[in-house]
Amino acid sequence: MSLEELIIAVVRVLGSLLVFKWAFVGGWAAVLIDLSDLFLRNLLDLGGVSNYQAFDKWLDQVYMVAFLLVALRWKGPARSVAVGLFAFRLVGFVIFEFTEERYVLLAVPNVFEVWFLFVASLPHWRPDFEFSKRNIILALIPLTALKVFQEYALHGGKWLDSFTAIEAVEAIADWFAGPFT
Repeated sequence: MSLEELIIAVVRVLGSLLVFKWAFVGGWAAVLIDLSDLFLRNLLDLGGVSNYQAFDKWLDQVYMVAFLLVALRWKGPARSVAVGLFAFRLVGFVIFEFTEERYVLLAVPNVFEVWFLFVASLPHWRPDFEFSKRNIILALIPLTALKVFQEYALHGGKWLDSFTAIEAVEAIADWFAGPFT
């Protein structure tokens, strides 16, 4: 393991721990810190990351297990759906590890992540949310669509593969600033 991989791993693991204190804010922090490795890879020159996709998916397991441990404290359908979605993604992770094909990540999207963030948000925004079959389905449809779109952008269309993280931020900033320059 290179020093660069070690630094990225430490940042990602520490970022995953916040969810134990604050489910919603810590969950978002873990997801954003998950993206930090893209910037760290661009900014550090300490030996590189040998197989980024595999490295990233293994580190994803850290925050996903942290999310699962928090979700196991939930009751009823919120917990059951979380456990099922975690198992679904875990199967996808194992298939990805054997095949190293990024399309697997599109076929088995990480809906667990967005379900966790959705449920963790409810005490703040919708404390009276009822976990009926209808409401669960109505929540999962847009959550799944959002995640499939993200997985496609990253792993199917590979839209960001030709950018460094810094270049992507600069391009977005230029796009937003365009009307004002």
